[in-house]
Amino acid sequence: MTEWIGTANHGFASLAMEELRRTIQGLKFTQLIAGETFRMEVPLNREAMADQLRTHEPIFLRHIQAIDRILPIQGNADDLQALSELVRHARVRCASGTTAIHLRKVEGSRYPYSAADTKTVLEAVIMELGGETTMQAPDRILSIFAGTDELYVGWGTPAEQLSDWPGGAVRFQREEGQISRAKFKLLEAERAFDLHFETFRDALDIGAAPGGWTQLLLERGLRVTSIDPAELHPKLAEYPLLTALKKNASDVTFAPGSFDLLVCDMSWSPMQMAKLVLEKVEALREGAAAVITIKLMHKKPLQTIRDVIAKLETAFELRKAKQLFHNRDEMTIYMVKR
Repeated sequence: MTEWIGTANHGFASLAMEELRRTIQGLKFTQLIAGETFRMEVPLNREAMADQLRTHEPIFLRHIQAIDRILPIQGNADDLQALSELVRHARVRCASGTTAIHLRKVEGSRYPYSAADTKTVLEAVIMELGGETTMQAPDRILSIFAGTDELYVGWGTPAEQLSDWPGGAVRFQREEGQISRAKFKLLEAERAFDLHFETFRDALDIGAAPGGWTQLLLERGLRVTSIDPAELHPKLAEYPLLTALKKNASDVTFAPGSFDLLVCDMSWSPMQMAKLVLEKVEALREGAAAVITIKLMHKKPLQTIRDVIAKLETAFELRKAKQLFHNRDEMTIYMVKR
């Protein structure tokens, strides 16, 4: 039996737990943050749990943290002292590679220190032990979840925790001239699906307006054809590699093999969106990638996802499906044309 803390997007924890129940028997859950974060008892050891998540990663589980130790919160300097001693006892873990320290707190936690203060103290301990700390691409992560009265502490690699961001909350800095926050969704999809958009040449953006995804692809040097009856942001006129079609996608046809990347972020019925994407299959080259958001506007989101993916799998192979941090009432899939 092992214990873990799981995190989903707000309002989707029940779906994350349901997915886990379907693949692992005998789970027990306790809510930590309503609709978002939960503690669970799992009848598997760490290695078996990691293997289970690697082969059947849930769509709605954004982050997971093993609970190696539980420390009572004193509400004073003793808490940092206890964490420091825990790190010292893990000297072997810190001796090689780099370590990141992540702290999250529930509202009303008695733990009195900020993430910055906690990191400062524990990073000093790690360096005292001869280790190295980092904020990006660490070899291991020391995750601390401050509940109301207890600290849940666990070590893990970014792969084991499904993310190298605290709680899987991937943050991007808004850039000057950025058209919309939708750009963050595509940036996160690139990370989550291990894509490199600059390696593609010709992209088709269906339902592009106002143009957040189109903007990112143009910045990576792709030739982009965008389709939307609505207006694109005027800033996109600066890009010579853009072909903007102010039309309904169903009214447009292309020569076979015109594109090696299709993206679609439409606020539309999921099944209608799937039908529209399939109409453009012939315009894609063999092996072309597709990054598509599915809006979860129905009462049975898991069934909606299964139905949409089954429809798209008549022409595509599913590589990964995930609700990203920047998704709201939606999730994102990565597929490759068969």
